[in-house]
Amino acid sequence: MALKGYAWLPDLRRKHHGRPFTMRLAGRRTVAISGPDAVRFFYEPGHLERRNAVPPQVLDTLFGRGAVHTLDGEAHRVRKALFVDLLLEDGADTLAKLAGEAFDDASERWRAARSVTLFDEAAGVIADAVTRWTGVREMVPAADLVAMVDGFASAGPRQLRARQARRRQEAVLSRLIEDVRREEQSTTPISRIAHHREDGRLLDAHTAAVELLNIIRPATAVAWYVAFAAHALDRWPENRAGLTDDDFTRAFVHELRRYYPFAPFVPGIATDDLRFHGQEIPRGTLVLLDIYGQHHDSRVWARPYEFRPERFLGRPAGEFELIPQGGGDPRTGHRCPGETITVALLGTLVQHLVRLGYYLPPQDTSISLSRIPARVRSGIEIVVP
Repeated sequence: MALKGYAWLPDLRRKHHGRPFTMRLAGRRTVAISGPDAVRFFYEPGHLERRNAVPPQVLDTLFGRGAVHTLDGEAHRVRKALFVDLLLEDGADTLAKLAGEAFDDASERWRAARSVTLFDEAAGVIADAVTRWTGVREMVPAADLVAMVDGFASAGPRQLRARQARRRQEAVLSRLIEDVRREEQSTTPISRIAHHREDGRLLDAHTAAVELLNIIRPATAVAWYVAFAAHALDRWPENRAGLTDDDFTRAFVHELRRYYPFAPFVPGIATDDLRFHGQEIPRGTLVLLDIYGQHHDSRVWARPYEFRPERFLGRPAGEFELIPQGGGDPRTGHRCPGETITVALLGTLVQHLVRLGYYLPPQDTSISLSRIPARVRSGIEIVVP
């Protein structure tokens, strides 16, 4: 798995002709599934639990201990309602506007530089915008937010940096949560999280800080896709002209999220004896939903290894087909409610990027599928005349 990265699970599934199959993973019975029917099965309430499915190294880097991602049943429903209110009902347009303004401000500095690395600059722009939007008084360092994402699937120095960054920011934000609780509640996300109650009690300050980071950190991860967007525009420049149109921009964003690798798969544990497409799944079995494989499956997508934004024009993305942030209904299940913000934020930044008039000097723009999460090797070095 470590050597093949994103190709590991799709390669195994091809050997089984795309059907569900059983294997042993770290000594545990595991079933791999993929496809729209698999997504429906995976996210069907009562089938799988997340509480014990997320590996400790992912909790200690990406999500945080006690995060909404680790809850099930009523506890998940109550905590998820907070995120639905914050991320689905409010904020996407406001955050995207703030990010666009920060991008334009930063680009003035880029013009004075010999060159800049788009990935790093985009991460800083987004961190600045999302920090201001959430009401956090001092900017959470983009380097720490990037480290949390960059190290979740690594066992070496990247993971160590991720753990250190999370501990550092959880401590800072826990103290800030305590300060905010001494103030009257406002409409800012930090205030709403700080004053959120479950069973009549406030979240402990650490858990509240974890959930605040689970808004700030995923938004900053959009920097990965900003770099992928520049990579796509370099390879398929014919898409530039369409990015003045909001409908085409949304289609381009969906195709970025389908075509380029980010999350390889998502785990769950069977809460009962189950059966899927003839495959027995005993209680306690680890189930892996193959995200990368589904996004490149010819049974789901026509010509899946071609970058074709037009496939999303005039049709919905499909809540069981396009699943980079989970499947199903984000209001009730485990699909990420921040997807609305991701799409709005990325669409705005792509349009601002195209208007920038930059060019790419010679560099290595390869993307290794053995690295999780994958990144453009150069980070996309750009020159802004």
